[in-house]
Amino acid sequence: MTYEFALLKATRLLRALTRAGESLARLDERVSRSPIREGFLQRQNFHDAVSSLWVDGELVHVEDLVLHDARMDIRAPTNEIVNAHRILRARRLMESHPPQWALSDHGIDLLRGKNVQSQSAPLKLVSDEQDADPEEPDDAQDALADELAEMDAVLSRSSAIVADALSYRVQSEPSTDRLALDQSDEESEEERLHKWRKLLDRYSDYPAPLQAAILLDAWRDIQVSDRSPWLGRQLAAASLRSNGLTILPALNSGLRAIHRERRHSHDQEERLIAILDGMSEAAELGMKEHDRLLNGKSRMERRLIGKRSNSRLPDLVELVLANPVVSTSMIVKELGTTPQGAMVLANQLELREVTGRGRFRAWGIL
Repeated sequence: MTYEFALLKATRLLRALTRAGESLARLDERVSRSPIREGFLQRQNFHDAVSSLWVDGELVHVEDLVLHDARMDIRAPTNEIVNAHRILRARRLMESHPPQWALSDHGIDLLRGKNVQSQSAPLKLVSDEQDADPEEPDDAQDALADELAEMDAVLSRSSAIVADALSYRVQSEPSTDRLALDQSDEESEEERLHKWRKLLDRYSDYPAPLQAAILLDAWRDIQVSDRSPWLGRQLAAASLRSNGLTILPALNSGLRAIHRERRHSHDQEERLIAILDGMSEAAELGMKEHDRLLNGKSRMERRLIGKRSNSRLPDLVELVLANPVVSTSMIVKELGTTPQGAMVLANQLELREVTGRGRFRAWGIL
């Protein structure tokens, strides 16, 4: 590898790392002080679950997932809907616990579906009152920005980081002869999980986005779990939350925007850059969605001026903010209105009708 080529690859990685850290920190800061924080996070969970299936090559419509979550399916749920709902419940479970819980032995076992009989609390999103603290990612990125000033120093430092970061493949990749046996052997899955968990400690001092990218790529490379390929991406998001973020980022929404060829490249460094770019994309999409919801909230609240004190419109505003779509049945259930009353309320807020392929009437924010 020539000096120029090595410098180019190292610089690309560090730039992607810097962008990811800065974008995630900006999103976290904006959401942590937002009046629509809870509604935004609930919506992100729906979109991330659907995007996770998309990344794995499956298609699920968000309105179908919303209806399934509300137990208002209009037809028998497919396996894809059930899997998407499992991801949705897993994200809610992670958010209802302290940041480090998802990466603990008990947390990972519960998210994998083990020891489920010990779970007594309902899987619901609860308010997280922890203070926002984005300074750790910012400090890490400031240090990287300083390093970029001297390209020779960047090359020597980044080359060492890349070599160390990519070395897990050599240590963890199973042999071809054992691969088929490992796929069906429960004990081997535990061994692969143990190898993956070692990376948590090994790269604990790395900048949070790079650590998360390594963990995500290693989950696929080690092939930890065939039954839960989506879990590696959620644990990578959990590692970002455990390293200073106050939210659980919707990484799948960003990875969905990255070309599959980059995400599955034979070059590990290219895969890491693709994952970091996916983090930046997820943060940018999150900020756009947050601003859109905030504008929608202001627009709907103007419709509340002059309404009676017992009006159900404020409750409908909160319901719309927390769900990508709301159907007539959902409004009737949550607000206690009649179907006709639900449609009247939706029209008063001037919601956009997003009727799902002629099968039901639903609305969302313009």
